[in-house]
Amino acid sequence: MTPRFLAILTVRNEAAFLLDWLAWHRHVGFTDFLVFSNDCEDGTDRMLDRLQAMGWLTHVPNPGPHPEGAQWAALKQAGQHPLRQAADWVMVFDIDEYVTIHAGDGTLGALMGLFPQATAFPLTWRLFGNAGITNYEDRPLPEIFTRAAPAVMGWPWRAAMFKTLFRDDGSYGKLGVHRPRQPDPARIAAQHWVDGSGRTLPAAYHTTKLYSPFGRDNYAIAQLNHYALGAAESYLLKTDRGRANRSSSAFDLSYWVERNLCAVEDRRLADRFAAAHNLRDSLAGDQELAGLHQAAVQWRRDRFARLMADDSYRSLFGRLLMAPPSRLLSAAESERILSYANAAQSAQQGASGSDPETE
Repeated sequence: MTPRFLAILTVRNEAAFLLDWLAWHRHVGFTDFLVFSNDCEDGTDRMLDRLQAMGWLTHVPNPGPHPEGAQWAALKQAGQHPLRQAADWVMVFDIDEYVTIHAGDGTLGALMGLFPQATAFPLTWRLFGNAGITNYEDRPLPEIFTRAAPAVMGWPWRAAMFKTLFRDDGSYGKLGVHRPRQPDPARIAAQHWVDGSGRTLPAAYHTTKLYSPFGRDNYAIAQLNHYALGAAESYLLKTDRGRANRSSSAFDLSYWVERNLCAVEDRRLADRFAAAHNLRDSLAGDQELAGLHQAAVQWRRDRFARLMADDSYRSLFGRLLMAPPSRLLSAAESERILSYANAAQSAQQGASGSDPETE
């Protein structure tokens, strides 16, 4: 029987990116999409309703308020949803994240074929920087942004964070943003976690951990392309939208600096994205869906103009344009910061008796 791969997505005011993201991940091999929307002004909810009517996904409205964040509220619902119960494999996404597999034909089937014993694949973020791109374009993100963090780096720590594609066989009771949660002690010994370079990870990853090991290449076989910034215009809209998994954590210049990593070119997804264009074109061929998409594109342009009428947004936009791509820290600089982080983590663990590296 063909396994079912479930993608769980939370969106707000991101309709302009839906067709590209869905087409790529259907091409990669995800069979089911469970999408939650909240408080949308750009027609995202209407677009999802149309996609549901076309049989592409299941849409669940998730209106606020969300004291813990919209994504956490969505995951509580997703945990009990019939699609989750029917899934063989599950992954929790944001719409600026793209699974990229370098093995075989680049599909989930190829990844599973290489590691049939695996029960989870923690796919490390590959952070793609802005690279000086100012204007929003109605084009797939992977075809626009091709400058990224290097394969090996020591700081910032977020560059080593992962999202987990895991076999949903009852070993974990709850869904998490980055990894499955609430492990079943009776099942945990059977876990086999494999990283993006094909290495078996130690048992600590079965119950905790949010970061891949620092200082080594975690992208040889698979990675999660993370287009966290986009164009400078789009970043302004991102600050306006707010974060999905926190109720009060702003996007600001510090967020930008930690992710504007452009040291190397990585075109592996950009050069393969054409494989998803037929699926994308079939969606855009639906007259209603195409109209909703164009309305969402125009909404983004109009919203940017409205934000720029506010001095605080104009100031942030100016800082974005002034800020160059972020400098990579030297090995010594990274090690210095990490040594303090490790010491603080050890002290916290000693005080609490638990691993602080949890969601």
